[in-house]
Amino acid sequence: MLESLKKDVCQIAKRAQKDGLCKHLSGNFSARDPESGMVVITPTQVDRELLTPRDMIVLDLDANVQENLSGLRPTSESLMHLQIYKTRPDVNAVAHTHSMYGTTFAVLDKAIPAVVYEVANLGVTKARIPVAPYGRPGSTDLSDSVIEPVQESDCFLLQGHGVVAVDSRDIYEAFLKASYVEELAQLYWNALVANGGEEPYAFPQEELKSWAYPSQIKFPNK
Repeated sequence: MLESLKKDVCQIAKRAQKDGLCKHLSGNFSARDPESGMVVITPTQVDRELLTPRDMIVLDLDANVQENLSGLRPTSESLMHLQIYKTRPDVNAVAHTHSMYGTTFAVLDKAIPAVVYEVANLGVTKARIPVAPYGRPGSTDLSDSVIEPVQESDCFLLQGHGVVAVDSRDIYEAFLKASYVEELAQLYWNALVANGGEEPYAFPQEELKSWAYPSQIKFPNK
């Protein structure tokens, strides 16, 4: 069932550890099949180096396990993933990481402003990466906490916890956004340190919305 999605989610889970966005057993990833509505998600408490596509679990949106060929349990934060899919029907992938700089601002309960223009690619509507209020991992408090921020932005922080990124295309794009959040967080941290704690300039949402592909570039037969 959903073998292609299982391979994709497994590959990204391994890459997240390799790239340092998820150390040890932290973080989790999922992708939704638009046709069936089923969700492929990573298991809980398994070394990513040992993961195979067979270890991925298939859930429906009501948290009913439809397939777990290895007998593993889905991540304890499955309810958060499912709530995101329910809140944002356009979303087809969720990446949750525990990257160092992103999680630092999550610990500080501090939104990350648009200090570089590339934030325009992260689905923000208020020129920032917002912070979801604290919810205990695995609880409905956590799943409820993401409802507002995921409607504001494709990327947000979980207070005292980590980073979440979503995408309408696939898990690779969601993971790319999570990677950008970590780079943005490190840039923001560096700017604060270099500026003696003073806030650096941040782009307003109006400027981020103004980007357009240059019309001066011409293509043949157009």
